[in-house]
Amino acid sequence: MSKMNIDTPSLLLHEEKLERNMQRISDFVQSQGIALRPHTKTHKSVEIAKRQVQGGAVGVTVAKLDEAEVLIDGGIDHVFIAYPLTAPKKVERLKALSARAGLIASVDSRVGADLLSDAFSEAPLEVWIKVNSGLNRCGVEPENETLELAQYISTLPGLKLTGLYTHAGHSYAAKSEEQRFEIAKQEAESIVKSAELCEEKGIPIPNRSVGATPTFMESGKASGITEVRPGNAVFFDMVQVGLGVAKIEDCALTVLATVVAKHRDRLVIDAGSKALSLEQGVHGNKSVVGFGHVVGYPDLVIERLSEEHGVIPVDGYTPLDINDTVEIIPNHACVVANLFNRYTIKKENGIVHYWPVDARGGVK
Repeated sequence: MSKMNIDTPSLLLHEEKLERNMQRISDFVQSQGIALRPHTKTHKSVEIAKRQVQGGAVGVTVAKLDEAEVLIDGGIDHVFIAYPLTAPKKVERLKALSARAGLIASVDSRVGADLLSDAFSEAPLEVWIKVNSGLNRCGVEPENETLELAQYISTLPGLKLTGLYTHAGHSYAAKSEEQRFEIAKQEAESIVKSAELCEEKGIPIPNRSVGATPTFMESGKASGITEVRPGNAVFFDMVQVGLGVAKIEDCALTVLATVVAKHRDRLVIDAGSKALSLEQGVHGNKSVVGFGHVVGYPDLVIERLSEEHGVIPVDGYTPLDINDTVEIIPNHACVVANLFNRYTIKKENGIVHYWPVDARGGVK
């Protein structure tokens, strides 16, 4: 099939690039002797999650219960829910899932710990404490606050504390490679020092997990870290390119769009905010230009989006004409994948098949 046989806008996934990116992650964890528990919120795909597990991942990480439910329905048998649960309704769903797969839950408060312990009093639930390494979102502070919560959890009959984890999402705002490396160092130290303090007080912490895509290949090298959880690294995107983590040719995910209008001063494509999203960087990153990179046309900037239209200013001649198609590398792949129902899988010899974006959707 040629690109002209595909309706647009469509979500293209370059399978060979996906495989190379997954192999790169696998090679890294093997070189460090640590575990891989990749975050699936990026791809939301049972097929990709299965490939990650087959490639050596010890399980997967999710951000939401509905992601966990979909992946478990699809045959994934060990899931870490990296989002502290504090609502009774969610804990009911968690309990139902625990009968079907191995689960690890996240805790960062006594409120959440009490709720989980009450629900799992007959069969203790494995939990990890979320530690704040600088993103200042969820998570207790490293060392003393972490120790205090660990000591409290150790008194609860329904919980079994086995790990600490963090997410250095603020690395997305790094202004230089040196700053990114420094954030990775702090990320690892927040976990290792907290774990060491807990163990000094008699609380074993066998699992010490880090893993934002911009930092995991640095923080994952730190002594005492046992696993990484990169998500975006299976696809990469223009934010990662801007950070120097990836190159244009590494980006496995693109949006295929058609030129639907050509005027003296602009081109219009059929990919708007419902295909590319309005995001121009996460957690403060300003390295991206426009609303995605037009592959093969680096001088073209998608300057404006409405829901169904993307507007590209032109000044003079452009070889693109009405009904030509372009591939666009999104600024943030995780958000864009959630906007589509399926991936159109593109091999180097052409388009071959489709995979559903299984766990996309809103709040239940």
